[in-house]
Amino acid sequence: MDQIIPVVLCGGSGTRLWPRSRKVMPKPFLPLVGDSTLFEATVLRCPAEAGFGAPIVVTGAAHLGHVEAQLPDPARSTVIVEPEGKNTAAAIALAALRLPEDAVMLVCPSDHHIGDPASFQAAAREAAALAREGWLVSFGIAATAPETGFGYLKHGDAIPGSAGFAVAQFIEKPDLERAIGFLADGGYAWNGGIFAFRAGTFLDELAAHRPALAEAVRASVAQGREDGTRFHPDAAAFARIEGESVDYAVMENTARAAMVPAAMAWSDIGNWQALHDALDQDEAGNAVRGEAELVDCANVMVDSDGPHVSVIGARDLIVVVDKGNVLVCTRDGAQKVGKLSGAVNQ
Repeated sequence: MDQIIPVVLCGGSGTRLWPRSRKVMPKPFLPLVGDSTLFEATVLRCPAEAGFGAPIVVTGAAHLGHVEAQLPDPARSTVIVEPEGKNTAAAIALAALRLPEDAVMLVCPSDHHIGDPASFQAAAREAAALAREGWLVSFGIAATAPETGFGYLKHGDAIPGSAGFAVAQFIEKPDLERAIGFLADGGYAWNGGIFAFRAGTFLDELAAHRPALAEAVRASVAQGREDGTRFHPDAAAFARIEGESVDYAVMENTARAAMVPAAMAWSDIGNWQALHDALDQDEAGNAVRGEAELVDCANVMVDSDGPHVSVIGARDLIVVVDKGNVLVCTRDGAQKVGKLSGAVNQ
């Protein structure tokens, strides 16, 4: 099987983008950059003509309506409806068990922005080639700043005949001093949460390192049911799963971890400042969505769903208006938006 099968993970609530992102309509399903939603863009950058197969989307019942409404080709797609959220290892295993063992999966979060789809597709083909050789491959996002909000991958030895490297080390979110050192070293990349591996390889590694999790997912699929293009795993079997991320459960334990470098204008759109950075800006670094007038401002972002916003003489400021809620914060304050009562108590 030469096609690369996109596996799109739809979960979470995106509280750090409150008030625009809400529990009932979270971040993946919003048109935050351009006219397409982040979810739509994720599926559209994996077209058949570039070597991709029909997508599999893993989501929860709460988001099923949004997924099916926004899928570019619903009849060609499969949606796995998780009975409850159990983190990424289980979600990926569900998709793997619905595929042939030799199928190459490309696991993509549904809420990231990639400004250079051609580079993404090239990296996916490199990753798929390594996956067919038995590697479990991460995308190593080219680090452009000493970010403390991302995990990092340390380059190991080059893999002969490819553009990839073995992963020498997975590193959790560092403090600023370490992140500056990683950027200066040049041998580290951001871990963007995009992976490629054969379905069978992933399931073998999951069974080796998390046998109880693997067994419970396998049982939930064996006892699950199809409903048109939907698949519903058995809820009772799925409830036995101890949720864990794919990084902790598999990638940090396998001896076959690899990475392909990817410079593709990537952003996880993790907060309002990250969105500001991803948007088109004027010469002063300002970005505006909706009705606004900015006078003598620099590095200001305004995002309004209706009311006209006027800002004078401000620097490094974010203003968001959505459904009667107004958020004003600094660039540094953007990291704390998810802790506001409006974001938490939805």
